Amino acid sequence: MTGPGWRVVRRRSTAAEFHALAIPEPAAREIWVHEITQPALVLGSTQRGDGFADAAACDRAGVDVVRRRSGGGAVLLIPGEVTWVDVVLPAGNAGWSDDVHRPMVWLGERLSVAFGAAGLAGTQVHGGAMVSTDHSRLICFDGLGPGELTLGGAKLVGISQRRTRAAARLQCCWYSTYEPAALTSLLVDGPEPGALRPVATIDQTIAASVVDLLVDELDAAS
Repeated sequence: MTGPGWRVVRRRSTAAEFHALAIPEPAAREIWVHEITQPALVLGSTQRGDGFADAAACDRAGVDVVRRRSGGGAVLLIPGEVTWVDVVLPAGNAGWSDDVHRPMVWLGERLSVAFGAAGLAGTQVHGGAMVSTDHSRLICFDGLGPGELTLGGAKLVGISQRRTRAAARLQCCWYSTYEPAALTSLLVDGPEPGALRPVATIDQTIAASVVDLLVDELDAAS
């Protein structure tokens, strides 16, 4: 599907292969929809060394350990349980700003409209600074960053960002199934699942329809 202004690119590969993709130069307005082929524990760019992922536990569970180039905490991605979308926003496009937080809020607002059009009312866009918890440096979905969406007080959409002079690559994901114990069991000294903030999940049918509705909303906003 290609809208008047935004091109949709669908890919299927491992999380490592997808994270390795460079931001194109020159950049074009693109939405990358990614289907992962293998479970992956994705660590933030600052989570280096052996103090985060339990390599033996990940090996037993058949989970790849991958590090992304954007910041934040760990995210567990399992095929069929997560929707993963990247928005490549060229410099100078509507929504672009030299303030790194503003494109994330702009995208969060577009996502909120798309979720509403899909029948999920009541999402809230976090427009302020990062909200941290005792475990948010370790686990991405325990904190709340600019542009991220909540539903009924629970985090629904996570957003991270990579950027060059050419464009921002805004990486988003939301879940149809989320088991905190599956994530914490793969971490070194992972917290008890009950100590984590709740995460909102949505029906897979709605999750998939949001992507097409986001294309429409981005076209309208551009």
